[in-house]
Amino acid sequence: MITNNDKVLSKARITFIDSVTKPVIKQLLDDLLEDQVLNDEETESVMEENSTETKQARCLVDMVLKKGRKASEKMIARVQERDPGLYDKFGLDPRQPAKMTPSSPQLSQQEVRQVSSVLIPSTSDFKEGILQRKGCEIYPPMDKSGRKRLALLINNVEFDDKNMLRQGAVKDEENIERLLRDLGYDVVKHRNLSGQEMDEAVKAFSKREEHLLSDSVFVVMMSHGELGAIMGVHYKEGDPKPDVFLITNIFTHLNTDNCKALVNKPKVILIQACRGGNDGFVWVSDAVAGPSHDLELESDSIKREHNEKDFISLLSCTPYTKSYRDPKMGTFFIQHIMETFNTYACDDHIEELFRKVMVRFEDFHMGKGRQMPTKDRATLTKHFYLFPGL
Repeated sequence: MITNNDKVLSKARITFIDSVTKPVIKQLLDDLLEDQVLNDEETESVMEENSTETKQARCLVDMVLKKGRKASEKMIARVQERDPGLYDKFGLDPRQPAKMTPSSPQLSQQEVRQVSSVLIPSTSDFKEGILQRKGCEIYPPMDKSGRKRLALLINNVEFDDKNMLRQGAVKDEENIERLLRDLGYDVVKHRNLSGQEMDEAVKAFSKREEHLLSDSVFVVMMSHGELGAIMGVHYKEGDPKPDVFLITNIFTHLNTDNCKALVNKPKVILIQACRGGNDGFVWVSDAVAGPSHDLELESDSIKREHNEKDFISLLSCTPYTKSYRDPKMGTFFIQHIMETFNTYACDDHIEELFRKVMVRFEDFHMGKGRQMPTKDRATLTKHFYLFPGL
């Protein structure tokens, strides 16, 4: 008897065969192996015994259909995750996410798992499974007992211009520092720096000896900003030599030439700041007091940089737009990072976590205008798993 997701996958069989690409087939094979839908021999046979992309797709879908409802359910959820456009062709109600069993290591929709207020640790079984199946495809984690992970956190709250006070920024600082420490990073923290002082702080951080005993690094910078720069505390509009820190300097100081200790190690950059003055939202904003609305929000300000190996950055908004901050709760960017990492870092790699942060913005702010974070400089050559707690 064919029911529910069996029927969906059966009806979508021709669509899947005609539309799926070879890279997605490979990803699905890895996913279904991880979900224990297929075994090693079956995944190898799909690729090795079928000479064309079409034959591989046909073999894969027929193999899963023979395994029944649960297998079909997991495959549909994985297609939704890997190729949303193909998933849409399956004819499911877009408001209804594909279901996955509780044992599945990854969930494709934010709504499937209840948001956690504390960091969920990875299990030893999950870590061992990932290392066994994808060892050469992930950045190798160092043993917790011997590593010395560091994170740099710079937060500008108070400025010479009192109208630029970033209310709520201290809450952001508390939240992101707690997350970084929970992830196993010792936090090197600075507050209220000039552009020159920020540059010196990043440069000094790049020289820390602890990086030799670390497997990764985070750099978090929060301030007002503009396209390409973060504002220092002495910033004055119209100044011929504005007090700013150029974002490209982060990548310069941490690149292969200047920071040998972090070669071949993932470097994660999080930047909360505006990148211009355009509204990504319909809500009123800016650091200076504005008209009273149901939601009184403020804005912060940044840019794209050169590509460097093993970097990835997430910026709080798209180019030329504002980034929004609640004066009491802090920025949406940091709030959504906390929610996503707490809930999903236990079994997602960093690029998938970033994607979920972006989806969370899209879902949470639907119908109210939209601030959209931007994943930039994604030069990671492997998956970076944080394995919280391990």
